[in-house]
Amino acid sequence: MASLRARLGAAEEANQDLIAFARGHSGAVASIHEAALAAMDAEGIERLFHVVTQEWPLILGIDAVALSLIVGGKGFRADGSGVQMVDPIILRRLSENVSAVEMRSVENGHPLFGPARELIRAEALIRIECEPPLPCGLLVLGQRAELQLDARHGSELLMFLGRSLAAMIRRCLIEPAN
Repeated sequence: MASLRARLGAAEEANQDLIAFARGHSGAVASIHEAALAAMDAEGIERLFHVVTQEWPLILGIDAVALSLIVGGKGFRADGSGVQMVDPIILRRLSENVSAVEMRSVENGHPLFGPARELIRAEALIRIECEPPLPCGLLVLGQRAELQLDARHGSELLMFLGRSLAAMIRRCLIEPAN
């Protein structure tokens, strides 16, 4: 009887863990979809950058977002404080060293976070890929708190977010707002 009670207790605990995971995953899916929809509503590349750098941290519940792009041989980095020029060779090297999506815990965030990098303890690096001559680059998402990352499910969601952003950048540059 004691053995059955222990097994039942373990099964109930596993069930509660599964329910907690499902709720968290569902919340992550909803946040990613909300972020993509907010970006889709942006008219023009400047508004898109604003949505990504200013609104996505609130929507996604994270602390920092930076977007770097190589456009026509020039490098740009956009974050909550604005847009800065960056050496395109450095940006290309940084983005080439990242697979489609990387999630990791860190002592200091990626250099693309700029001054906020010292506060970042968990980050996601997402490649932004468009066919030349359109921009390519890297989207970095950061969190101050260390997180236990579910790499398989989280990377699929972040890959969706990165591909959505690349499509919206293409749309803005190919069909600019009037």
